[in-house]
Amino acid sequence: MGEAIPKGVKDLWDKWNIRGLVILSLTLQTILVLLSPNRKRTHRRPFRFLIWSAYLLANWAAEYAVGQISESQGDEPQPKNNDLLAFWATFLLLHLGGPDTITALALEDNDLWLRSLFGLVCQAIVTFYVFLLSIPNNLLVPTSLMLMAGVIKYVERIKALQGANLETFKDSVLEEPDPGPDYARFVEEYSTRKFLREPTRIVRIEEVETGQRPKVLPDGKLTHLEVVHYAYKYFNIFKGLVVDLIFSSQSEQWNNSKAFFLHSTPVEALRILEVELSFIYGTFYTKVDILHTRTGFAFRFLAFASLVSSLCIFTTAKKHGYDRFDVGLTYALLAGGVALDFVAIFIFCVSDWTFARFTKPKEDVDDPDTRLDAVLNWLLSFRKLKWTVYNCSHNENIRQEHSVLDRKFIFRRWSEYIYGYNLIGSSLGKKPERIHKSKGYIHGFFDDIIRRLYTVGTIQKISSCFRTMKQRIGQARRKLNTLIILPPFKNHRMMNCALYPLRLFHNFWLQIQIVNYVLEFFGISDQLNKMIYASRDRLTLEMWEFVFGEVKLRCEIADRTESANRIYWARGEWALRRIMIEKAKNSAKNINLLHSVTQVDYDQSILMWHIATELLYQKEEVTRKNQSHREFSKILSDYLMYLLVVQPDLMSTVAGIDKVRFMEAIEDAKKFTDGKKLWQRRDLDKSRNAKLACNEILSHFSESKEAQGKKYHRRSVLTEASILAKTLHQLNVEGEEEVMWEVVSKVLVEMLCYGATHCDPKQHVALLSGGGEFLSFVWLLMAHFGLGDQFQINQGDVRAKLIIGK
Repeated sequence: MGEAIPKGVKDLWDKWNIRGLVILSLTLQTILVLLSPNRKRTHRRPFRFLIWSAYLLANWAAEYAVGQISESQGDEPQPKNNDLLAFWATFLLLHLGGPDTITALALEDNDLWLRSLFGLVCQAIVTFYVFLLSIPNNLLVPTSLMLMAGVIKYVERIKALQGANLETFKDSVLEEPDPGPDYARFVEEYSTRKFLREPTRIVRIEEVETGQRPKVLPDGKLTHLEVVHYAYKYFNIFKGLVVDLIFSSQSEQWNNSKAFFLHSTPVEALRILEVELSFIYGTFYTKVDILHTRTGFAFRFLAFASLVSSLCIFTTAKKHGYDRFDVGLTYALLAGGVALDFVAIFIFCVSDWTFARFTKPKEDVDDPDTRLDAVLNWLLSFRKLKWTVYNCSHNENIRQEHSVLDRKFIFRRWSEYIYGYNLIGSSLGKKPERIHKSKGYIHGFFDDIIRRLYTVGTIQKISSCFRTMKQRIGQARRKLNTLIILPPFKNHRMMNCALYPLRLFHNFWLQIQIVNYVLEFFGISDQLNKMIYASRDRLTLEMWEFVFGEVKLRCEIADRTESANRIYWARGEWALRRIMIEKAKNSAKNINLLHSVTQVDYDQSILMWHIATELLYQKEEVTRKNQSHREFSKILSDYLMYLLVVQPDLMSTVAGIDKVRFMEAIEDAKKFTDGKKLWQRRDLDKSRNAKLACNEILSHFSESKEAQGKKYHRRSVLTEASILAKTLHQLNVEGEEEVMWEVVSKVLVEMLCYGATHCDPKQHVALLSGGGEFLSFVWLLMAHFGLGDQFQINQGDVRAKLIIGK
């Protein structure tokens, strides 16, 4: 019996396995160094899969290569090559230290820092063992230098993982406890002074923060360097939000932050928030918190000096007797290591952390900029917010110009997208169209090339025909299955031969069914549907100003504990009451609307308002008065649905969405988007028309039918949403057709605020490694305004001072 693996393949593996693993390790390190900083800028799943696979394979390749080197020591046909193998082993330890731009792939990796520490000890022992086996070694000095550099980088990685561990991070955030004054001794002294009839009095004093208090907001527009300084200041104040620390109203820092944002413009607030979230990302996923210290800088300089010295010594060393390819590979490792460290140093020098930690803010905000400030502002200007005006109207008669956030990809601090998921669109098998279309190179390529080759209408027709064919094949398969198992055909040999092609078809169909079952079993089908039907849209200046204004209004009204808590726990009712009072509408309508947010669960409320918004969006035409709030409602509605469906981990602490309820809503929608009536009319184009489907739903659920049917069955989410849409439509009166969309948009903003502040803060941090979410900006903005359960108003915490004398 022959061998399963030919001898030639085995010999080839024995010769090239170590070399191939070393090349693979260097390639993976290059990918991580160059591409991992872009994790916070994109939500693309293929890119995230590339980083995920490179991160996991990098550790595996380095560890496996070190093991192969230790096993092959002394087995090489050229003994001098053992010197190079030992040198490679120390270099692989450097790779295990990982790049500065990524230490943790997910937030859970920081919690496993002890496992990484154990791996360091094991790999260091194996590497040192290989080093001892190679003695006497002609490359002893460069190998020792590389060993020292590798240990330094691996210790940096472990220290970064330990510091980003939530328990360790919480301990580092906690301040030294303040026992307060000794009031027993204070009262005793006061009584003694009074008994001696000395002029004594007690004065109440307020607690103030030590040090000079800066101005609330500098005059004029913030410079880029000032934005970084303010963001770093507020990052150090509010980073305790991640671990659920409580803030007191007596905190001068909190009051200063609240006053700062109350006087800020929406754009200035957005600039600070994105830098602040970027600092949070760096703390939990990179080495910046370790490197941007004097100790970290010194050790990094020592590691880089060891690497360069090793390259210089190896260049001058005698290489007679070494394999020429191995020598070239060693040069590639050294040159690649130096080049990657240069890239890491460059990223280190131009990062926001460097500008925040190694430069001091001005003592007086009115002081002129120095030359250094001018240079740093010029460097930071590449990352400034770029608003580009586009005509986003789909109606030729109405021009809609929006300022779209359209920054170059390499200079972004987050993805800059608001994502969406439309329930009716997914039941139609149709991905929502983007409202704000930016003219980037990638989007232009897809729009000009792909869509010219495959138009949307052609895809819809092909997909519709495929559905029809699938139904007919299913019917034929059931008839064939009945025919094949009949005894006359089953026992007759000639009949079996004649029906053999049909049996092959039957088996092929069973294989397809098995594949579908496997996909369903592992949840792959759901993931594919989320990827296909999830849309994304650029953040606009108008949208941010609207959300910022609503949150700011809540902060201004929440001046007492009762009102602050009521606003914090509101998920639509506060906005409904406020806008109904402003518009002086009928209270009966108000009650009907309040039922949709107060007497149902949060996830069901989102489903109802999402479907109702889509029904009204397709029914109501855009006008000059309602175009802004109509667009806000559409984007926020789809975004809330996206959070429920595509980001269930983020919303699980807020609303454990009932998947049965969600599936029922989809099935109810499919009755009108893919029902028998449409198929019987062979109206394939209209069967994917969202406007037609929404009109079918609204016309079906009339008040009379509902009155007759509610006695016999419970009302579905689709029924409730249709009634809600009709109630909202009654708000429109002549001359004020924008009232309905104003109500919808402000209710959806309040739902968004409720979800932002009530979800787990650690999930906000977890999503920063995948492009970030707009919800995280709302969460941090509300924290700056003091809206949240982490803020306590303490009215009795005061200090007293004993004054003796007149």
